[in-house]
Amino acid sequence: MTAHPKGFAPRRFGAEEIRTPRDIEYDAFARTTRQLQQAADGHGSLAAAAHVNTQLWQTLASDLAEAGNGLPEPLRAGLLSLALFSIRHGQGVMTRGVSPAPLIDINLSIMKGLRGEVAQ
Repeated sequence: MTAHPKGFAPRRFGAEEIRTPRDIEYDAFARTTRQLQQAADGHGSLAAAAHVNTQLWQTLASDLAEAGNGLPEPLRAGLLSLALFSIRHGQGVMTRGVSPAPLIDINLSIMKGLRGEVAQ
């Protein structure tokens, strides 16, 4: 997750919209969360969905750990904590059959935050 300048908004050129990094992050969470939800409902492999979720969080953790990441330190620390939990819990989903519900809840909360729907 990366910081974005205040007032930065997607620009439209013709029918195409230039997507912001935040839009791309939201879409990654949306796809991954949908896959987890479908697998939890018996439509697809839960292990595969948890693996995809783990890969997403590993990528985010790597980005958050970079010195040049522009997010405020408290936010970075909180997100890194969520990443570590999500990675560990995802391994439990894959190997011990634990519920994916906490992963889905975390991802939905992140999606709300990316859309600015969380009270500050």
